[in-house]
Amino acid sequence: MADNILLITTDQQRFDTIQALGNRSIFTPHLNYMASQGTAYTRCYADCPICVPSRTTIMTGQRGFESGVVSNATHAELMQRATAERRTLPAILTDHGYQTKAMGKMHFDPARAHYGFEEMTLPLDYMREYDGRADTARPKIHGVGECEFEPVLSTVEVKDSITAWTADGAVDFLETRDPLRPFFLWTSFTKPHPPFDPCRDFWALYEGIPLPPAVHGDWSRTAEEAPQGFLAGTYENSNVYLFTPEQIAASRRAYYAMITQIDYSLGRIFGCMRENNLFRNTWVIFTSDHGEMLGDHFMAQKNLFFEGSAHVPLLIMPPQGRGLPVNVRVDSLAEIADIFPTILDIAGIEPPAEATGRSLLRDPGERTFYGASIGQHFCVMEGKKKLIYCVRGGHVLLFDLENDPMEQHDLSNDPAHAAERDRLYGMLLAHAAEHCPDAVENGKFKEIAPPRFPGDMPGRWYGFHYKDYSVDTFH
Repeated sequence: MADNILLITTDQQRFDTIQALGNRSIFTPHLNYMASQGTAYTRCYADCPICVPSRTTIMTGQRGFESGVVSNATHAELMQRATAERRTLPAILTDHGYQTKAMGKMHFDPARAHYGFEEMTLPLDYMREYDGRADTARPKIHGVGECEFEPVLSTVEVKDSITAWTADGAVDFLETRDPLRPFFLWTSFTKPHPPFDPCRDFWALYEGIPLPPAVHGDWSRTAEEAPQGFLAGTYENSNVYLFTPEQIAASRRAYYAMITQIDYSLGRIFGCMRENNLFRNTWVIFTSDHGEMLGDHFMAQKNLFFEGSAHVPLLIMPPQGRGLPVNVRVDSLAEIADIFPTILDIAGIEPPAEATGRSLLRDPGERTFYGASIGQHFCVMEGKKKLIYCVRGGHVLLFDLENDPMEQHDLSNDPAHAAERDRLYGMLLAHAAEHCPDAVENGKFKEIAPPRFPGDMPGRWYGFHYKDYSVDTFH
């Protein structure tokens, strides 16, 4: 029988949040376990660091700028067509004899569309279940929205949290699965996406532990000095640009606490796997759809191609004793688009022609990375040189990640790097003209006026939700 595949994703978890990979301030024992028993891909990026585009890429193997899904607006037409043609990841695996289950946030449109999965259980089901338990537990009545940066404590105990509920569902599937078929289980945690509302027990774990401070650069010494186009999304969704360092530290503490809460839940899933002898024939893949700026450069949220937003963790733990080297770090560039062909490679299935990523079971080699987000943010990386462009204000930033891994020194105006800047900018413009033609006119990017001052962004959306059960966006 073919190997089982367990895909574990978090929502909005940045790359530098795993203890074994360098962050000594965070508790992640079970992600550490995965790193020691598998391969860590330390340079994995989202080509469109937003929820729906990244999940669409996992489902179809197409990058956002290839499929046209470069925002959360909709992916329904693409996904319905791909499902009808039986080329979504779960459809392909189902057709090849896998038992397929989605447990947790999918963020599909419409929310209840299976898109090839045999079975789905969504955060909507968690909210519906706990509506009936209002006399004993009431999740998310603190009033903080799905985009806000302010920290707040969960209004339920650990056992009633959506993180525990997601792990419960994964364990239930592993215990009741069809033993005569291999399985593909996508366990999708909703955290650490805002609201930053860890359960009190996990908040308490970080009492007195210093956390890494927010990063600022020579181009972002203050919110006023930073190129305002890059901050437009922050102004729209959060108030982080108003926070003091101490307030940012509180939000970071809540963020770390939520990641630890997820990690400890992985311990329950891994315990179930050990007791059911599943480590011998199950591949475990861990990643996130995108990161979180977490106050770096006075920014919050995602959408952007800075390290905090676009650089995500990726760990692959093979069945014990075979498949991939263990306790190894791979520094060549990887992408969210690689997950689709990698999973099909594990299953021994040839990917459809539309899938453009690479299987990470083979030598990935180096490549040029391109990214496009919401028609406003664009990126090209060649080696460890990264050029970012924002149409709001026509801002260009150039970084050397080899010597400046947290993007604190902009090289775009350095005469010594002028030729490199022009070459990378030309590559990015040509790529956008081919894949995102609406962003280009007369051989140039179409510029949009940037915010006039910090906070200048009409139509703010803090992610308010109450009981809208038509969308799968409860966290």
